[in-house]
Amino acid sequence: MNTHIDSLKKIAGILSQSDIQEYAYIPQPEQSAPNVNRIKEMMSLFRSIFFPDFFGDTEISAYTQESHMEVYMERLYSLLNEQVYRSLCFFNHAEDTWKKTAPELTQAFIERLPEIKRLLATDIKAVHDSDPAATNYGEVIFCYPAIQAMVHYRVAHELLRMKVPVLPRIITELAHSATGIDIHPGARIGEYFSIDHGTGVVIGETCVIGNHVRLYQGVTLGAKGFTLDHEGLPMNEPRHPVIEDHVIIYSNSTILGRITIGHHSIIGGNIWQVYSVPPYSRIVQKKATASFTDGLGI
Repeated sequence: MNTHIDSLKKIAGILSQSDIQEYAYIPQPEQSAPNVNRIKEMMSLFRSIFFPDFFGDTEISAYTQESHMEVYMERLYSLLNEQVYRSLCFFNHAEDTWKKTAPELTQAFIERLPEIKRLLATDIKAVHDSDPAATNYGEVIFCYPAIQAMVHYRVAHELLRMKVPVLPRIITELAHSATGIDIHPGARIGEYFSIDHGTGVVIGETCVIGNHVRLYQGVTLGAKGFTLDHEGLPMNEPRHPVIEDHVIIYSNSTILGRITIGHHSIIGGNIWQVYSVPPYSRIVQKKATASFTDGLGI
């Protein structure tokens, strides 16, 4: 008698049950659930479609690019349709219903790709133009984590607008893991958006960000608090900041609550802001009122 094998089988049987009391609230997908590995492949394909000269088959010539793009698009349609279908089934197992809905949503999304590519081009220009360390646009596309995060965000945002469940969150969390930039797909972000460095940036679900906005590392656009329902659970209401056009927010500043940062404002580094400010504001820390004279520090 192999007690090792018997023990493994016993534990496997327990873990495969869906009625463990402590985990009873976790949904158990009976048929379909999103496949993270396929989603990763899909996002890699998106980069090849948006930036064919930089990713994918870099040996593509001007004469063969269109035919390669058609191949990319066919593979993208297949992957996206599958993951949209699985995401729809994840919360509602009426799979026959979603077999018709998923292709319709996938086709509608494919038709939005030119607009997503246009928006990404504005983001690339904004990142390049705001950073003297960027030598050219190609370097921005290859190297800057903000662009990787924005590819994921802009794809995920469109899917969320189409009411595709769970898939948008998976897409943005993949970028979060890779770049340290956490953008909820529900946030609304305008054109020419840039993030310098990027590590630790958090943008909440109900944020509204205008055009030509620049953030630095460590910026949080978060919620100050939550409204609770009758069961004591947080309600999904507007709770994150509105950042108007041409605003700059420097590193490690925290902007909380449904407040408005007026257009053409500058928020300095390490600021804690919980009140709205009018356009053209300059919010900076107070200067130190004491200094050391003996060289001994504290």
